[in-house]
Amino acid sequence: MGLLTVGTPLPWEDSRPHIEHVKRNGVEQLLHVLRAAYERNGDPLMWGDEIEYMLYRFRKAQNDVVLSVEHDGVIEELEEKYGATCAECNVSFHPEYGRYMVEATPRRPYRGLAVAEVERNMAARRHLLGMALAQTEVVPLSTTVFARMGCEDFVDLPEPWAHKNSVSRSLYLPDEIINRHTRFPTLTANIRLRRGEKVCINVPMFKDEHTPAHDDTVYERAWFSQEDRESLPASRPGHIYMDSMGFGMGCSCLQLTFSAPNVTMARYIYDSMVPLSPIMLALSAASPFFKGWLAEHDVRWNVIAGAVDDRTPYERNAVPLLPDGSLYGGIESGKTSETQRLIKSRYSVVDLYLGGNKFFSPELNNVPVAINNTVYNRLLENEIFPVDENLARHFAHLFVRDPLVIFNESLDQYNDSDMGHFENIQSTNWQTVRFKPPTQDATPGNMSVPGWRVEFRPMEVQLNDFENAAFANFVYLLVECMVEFKDDINAYVPMNLVWENMDIAHQRDSVNRRLFYWKNGFSSDIEYDTELYTMDEIFHNKENGLFPQFIDRILRRKGYVKKHWNELINSSGDLPDRRRLYYYLKLVSDRAKGELPTSASYLRHFVVTHPEYARDSRISKRIAHDLMQSSLRITNLDNSADDIIRYFGLEIGSYLLENGL
Repeated sequence: MGLLTVGTPLPWEDSRPHIEHVKRNGVEQLLHVLRAAYERNGDPLMWGDEIEYMLYRFRKAQNDVVLSVEHDGVIEELEEKYGATCAECNVSFHPEYGRYMVEATPRRPYRGLAVAEVERNMAARRHLLGMALAQTEVVPLSTTVFARMGCEDFVDLPEPWAHKNSVSRSLYLPDEIINRHTRFPTLTANIRLRRGEKVCINVPMFKDEHTPAHDDTVYERAWFSQEDRESLPASRPGHIYMDSMGFGMGCSCLQLTFSAPNVTMARYIYDSMVPLSPIMLALSAASPFFKGWLAEHDVRWNVIAGAVDDRTPYERNAVPLLPDGSLYGGIESGKTSETQRLIKSRYSVVDLYLGGNKFFSPELNNVPVAINNTVYNRLLENEIFPVDENLARHFAHLFVRDPLVIFNESLDQYNDSDMGHFENIQSTNWQTVRFKPPTQDATPGNMSVPGWRVEFRPMEVQLNDFENAAFANFVYLLVECMVEFKDDINAYVPMNLVWENMDIAHQRDSVNRRLFYWKNGFSSDIEYDTELYTMDEIFHNKENGLFPQFIDRILRRKGYVKKHWNELINSSGDLPDRRRLYYYLKLVSDRAKGELPTSASYLRHFVVTHPEYARDSRISKRIAHDLMQSSLRITNLDNSADDIIRYFGLEIGSYLLENGL
């Protein structure tokens, strides 16, 4: 969610006069970074992961489960009581958008292939968080979304909340779920105010025998003057309607960040990971429901995109929802020379490749993308540092967005080391992959601070530490292979097909039911030919599969195998990490083959086979409670109800039950 600045955030109307000032300064800060750090070289391949947990209260008296916001002080408690232990275990905790959320990362990055070190670190985070909550009914679980978020009695708030709901104006989520730090409610309000309407999210509803034609939770209340009237025209038949930033930014995910040796490699890694994003989103799918309904989608991405969509009706090329609505939303001055149609939310799939290597061709960026022409020209024509056209287009595209939260105390930033205005724009462009410039201190002579990095953002968080470690190690091996064989691997796919794959990835059980666009090969003499492939083929085809072309190749280079990754099963007893790596890779492989369900498929099947399910796409409190009990057993590797074997399969499940960390 970006840096939590201390200060006074400006309301939207007060911040508007300062928007161009922030953008101008942000570009200058970027230019000083480029001058200072562009020649930096030699950083090792280090990396880390980020997991977001949700705090669930299993209320024994009511025999139900709800999200808990009453223990949002747990992060401060961890630092006070267990600070030394956290440091010793290399664990760090951070706040997130929801008061019921906790973000956790390694305190120091991993160096190289970490294998079980990653899982041990994840287990330590969960253990420490559980220790701090031990005297409560609250349990931290790594779920992407709570099935009944937005339904009646979904959170442990002690009193009615509608009359106080002034920030989001949501009909479903109380403002009290939002993190108390002033950045978060200000961000929520400013997105709504700039847009000129509440955010609007419509997810296709799963159609069952008794599913209603409309989301029957949509009706006019008498809570607010305007926002009550927006819900009916905003909602669509056959869709789940949601109206608050919390529905999106209240979801959890698994993100990975990688350091690159230099800026050229960072650009290459970034571009190579762009086509992987929809594939890994689909394989990690864990979101088959929203607001008490089963969805026809399996992933969270478009929900978050809608949840932070601050575009005005003009920018969206849409008619205002209400007759008295403004075409320019919260931009009263109307159309200016920089006002453009913006075809996507600021939370989206990547829009532009960075280029800068021999495999790139400008024709790959074949989608319509708006750019800030003032920023673009400044970057190309500046006197501080020469910027190539592709890098200029990337940053000029980010700068079509306005800063959403400006702190009064941070308006004036003239120190050469300041990066706040640039980060204000950078950190609120949430795309599937993020290119992360360093600070101005990251000169070639100062290797003590991080250099150029790439953040991989699409994956959904999984229930168990083993799963999250499996996905993390798998992606790390892909990146290490890219770095090791940078002169041979051409991963480019035309951008329009990446966008299409992102749409396909959202579909129910897309891993087994849909085809994705994929390259016919990765060698340097293969350009950009693509065809439709199954997920099994994308991972296992000899000519263009991720396992043969990336995983096997890097494992051979490291001396772990002679030919194929499945040789790891034969690792001797003194190499337990390599044997565990086999099971990590087998989990990914079996899900790609359809031999194991994705998290979304497992959770959906649990709901539709529950005795209380009425074939109406609804998730009752009892179903949600039983579902979360199953999720808790999977998290804890408790096979008392056979959840582990059903979820992981016999081979992986038996291994985990016999070989816990």
